[in-house]
Amino acid sequence: QCPRARRRWRALVSRQSHSQVGRSCMTTPSVPFMLSRCTGCGHHFSLAIAACSQCGGQSFEVVPASGRGVVRARSEVWRAPDAFWRQYVPYALVLVRLDEGPVLMGHAAREVAIGDAVHASNAMLGDHRVIRFEPVASDSFVRGAIA
Repeated sequence: QCPRARRRWRALVSRQSHSQVGRSCMTTPSVPFMLSRCTGCGHHFSLAIAACSQCGGQSFEVVPASGRGVVRARSEVWRAPDAFWRQYVPYALVLVRLDEGPVLMGHAAREVAIGDAVHASNAMLGDHRVIRFEPVASDSFVRGAIA
C-alpha cells in the first residue's frame, strides 16, 4: 500500500469512534462484548471498519452483542503456544456465527460441537480475559441446523 493511501485510511478510521468494538464490556455478565452497527443498514461488525460492506455507509454506532450464536468450527488445542496456556491444555477453540452476523473466535467447553447453539460470557484465565462460549439448552434448537 502506498503512503498516500495509508494516510487517507488512517484519517478515515480516526474519525470513527470504535474504541469499545470487540472489547469486553465489564458492566454486566450478560453483555460479554460490543459490536459496531452501521446506522445506514443495521449490518453488524466485530471489528472497527471504515465503511459498511453492505451499503457503503460510514456512520456506525457501538451496540451490545446478544452473545448468542451457532458453532461453525471447532478445534481442540493440545500444544499450547506458550507456558501460560500449557496449564489449560487440552482446550477447545470455536468459531461462532453470532445471531447478529459476525463470526468470533472464543474458548468453549470440550463437549461443544459444530452446530451447537451457544451463548458467550466473559471468563478469566489467570490474568487473561477471554470470551467463553457455553452450550444453550433449548428444545427448539435442532443440532446441525447451521444458517
